[in-house]
Amino acid sequence: MRRLPFKTVDVFTAEPFLGNPVAVVLDAQGLDAEQMQRIARWTNLSETTFVLPPTTPDADYRVRIFTPVSELPFAGHPTLGTAHALLEAGRITPRSAETGGLLLQECGVGLVRLSLETTPAGARWLSFELPDPKIRALGAEERADLERILATGTGSLAGACLIDVGPRWVVAPLGSAEAVLACSPDLAQLAVMDMKLDRTGVVIFGEHAPGKAARLEVRAFAPAHGSPEDPVCGSGNGCVGAWLRQAGRSPTDGTPLLVTQGAVVGRAGRIRLSLSEAAIRVGGQCVTCVTGTLDAIAP
Repeated sequence: MRRLPFKTVDVFTAEPFLGNPVAVVLDAQGLDAEQMQRIARWTNLSETTFVLPPTTPDADYRVRIFTPVSELPFAGHPTLGTAHALLEAGRITPRSAETGGLLLQECGVGLVRLSLETTPAGARWLSFELPDPKIRALGAEERADLERILATGTGSLAGACLIDVGPRWVVAPLGSAEAVLACSPDLAQLAVMDMKLDRTGVVIFGEHAPGKAARLEVRAFAPAHGSPEDPVCGSGNGCVGAWLRQAGRSPTDGTPLLVTQGAVVGRAGRIRLSLSEAAIRVGGQCVTCVTGTLDAIAP
């Protein structure tokens, strides 16, 4: 029987059990895709990652990312959680401070850049650079179907777009953070639509009132991929950043804006979005909740 080192990391939080967990198998050499999928189905988290040696000298490590039902070319919170687990285990070392504590992850979409920042108070924030987004406005019929499924009212999603960063999220602005929190979608119908149109799911967002610590509230729904509501979604938040940049709704000088997500499902995720013309960066803190081994893998 083979024993595999394993961690469960809570992402987008510094307090255990309030973020979005990802299971990380730190040494997946010898596992095939079927075994990886079986483990991901068993953990039953939104994603499980499997660390492998890189196939290019430019990368620090390679990762494969699985939901309970399929493999993904890229995902946000698994990217941060995997980097955290590897750093904590001493399996990787950031490149020099001159490059901002840079890491390079190899995954299905290619190389993803990560940076590490430690604040004067000792808090560690990891950020990833969103893969180049491809953006398309939804057609009238697709938008009307989504308005019906989200129960937001006719004409409420005029700005909705499909944004492809590997995961394919529909991003839709609502009128306020309160409207986001009150939304009650028909998840069964959403799953049917997403499977038909080859989409990952739907991300909605709205602005908090002035004076709040966070600027935006976000929710993400991916029932077709085994995650009815994603507690805190890295790629989805990155796509919100892409929407804001294209719409000219946020500064692009790299100043971080704070996003909150997860309140409806009992979480308290905190995400930092940094937008520039060159890149969209999604950052968060991470904390390990489980460290151990997987013992049920045949040699």
